[in-house]
Amino acid sequence: MAIQNPNSKFQNPTDQELIAAANTGDRAALEALYFRYRQWVYGLAHRFCGNTHDASDVLQETFFYLLGKFPGFELRCQLKTFLFPVVRNLSRTAIAKRSKVALDDGSKLDSRPAPAEETRDADMEGLLDLLAALPEEHRDVLLLRFADGLSLQEIATSLAIPLGTVKSRLHSALAKLRTPLPREEGSPLPLGEG
Repeated sequence: MAIQNPNSKFQNPTDQELIAAANTGDRAALEALYFRYRQWVYGLAHRFCGNTHDASDVLQETFFYLLGKFPGFELRCQLKTFLFPVVRNLSRTAIAKRSKVALDDGSKLDSRPAPAEETRDADMEGLLDLLAALPEEHRDVLLLRFADGLSLQEIATSLAIPLGTVKSRLHSALAKLRTPLPREEGSPLPLGEG
């Protein structure tokens, strides 16, 4: 569910209607777009960056970028489809900047999330490990499809790749996720085995 600004004069307009209003200088339309997509942009940035600080920076930079498109912005796809490569590229830039920051003693800054961000239950940790094991191009397609709900065509547009490539990557990612994991010594056998 998208978060709406309760002070907005807009009540359930389409993205196209908001963009048209924003192109005329209507600040409330820009606000409505921000409130509609901020959680999605932040979540995507956090997925790429792995920490709240960088994700917050990417959120701000994404909407500054979008703001710079007005007036005259023409949306030819879903806004998520338009914003995905922006968030991905800004996240990559944030990660690169973070990895170049040197501490006073000359060592590199640790890019792992802070301990509070690492606290997850075992199932979530296992899922994140499975996703992390996928190649980036497979992980992107999988998450855009199932976490963000984009259609295959929207994913192709977001990633600037052919539709057939999206289908192939999605199929490969799902096949890899279906492959049973090696069982650790002493762990119980799954039901039906043994």
